[in-house]
Amino acid sequence: MGLFQAFDICASGMTAQRFRTDIIAENVANVNTTRTEDGTPYRRKMVTFAERDKDTFYTLFTNKTRQYGGNGVKVAKILDDEETDYIMKYDPSHPDADENGYVSYPNVNIVQEMTDLIDASRGYEANVTAFNSVKSMAQSGLQVGKS
Repeated sequence: MGLFQAFDICASGMTAQRFRTDIIAENVANVNTTRTEDGTPYRRKMVTFAERDKDTFYTLFTNKTRQYGGNGVKVAKILDDEETDYIMKYDPSHPDADENGYVSYPNVNIVQEMTDLIDASRGYEANVTAFNSVKSMAQSGLQVGKS
């Protein structure tokens, strides 16, 4: 694995975790959004990651000159959370209340979002630490040549 490839892997991890943080912030901001453009309550969004630029075994086997060691991570897709139901609250005075007086609130759980936010920030920090370690090794390698 080359030096710049290591930087690229760390940078892709930081970018992916930052994007995940943005989606978590969107979920938290819409915790009380009872009506979106399509007339339904906001649905919680989730981010899934995938390995970036996967190489096939044949490519790895036939191309002996290229160095391998990982290609980083990318955002594979953004999914709406269809598994959890909306939160129903009784509020007959609300403009979005149904005929029984219940309002459908988004399926956003603030505790879950804060847990995901901590996980995303720790993932970001891990990538920063790895980036700084690679940078330190590169600087040490340059110092060897000076002596």
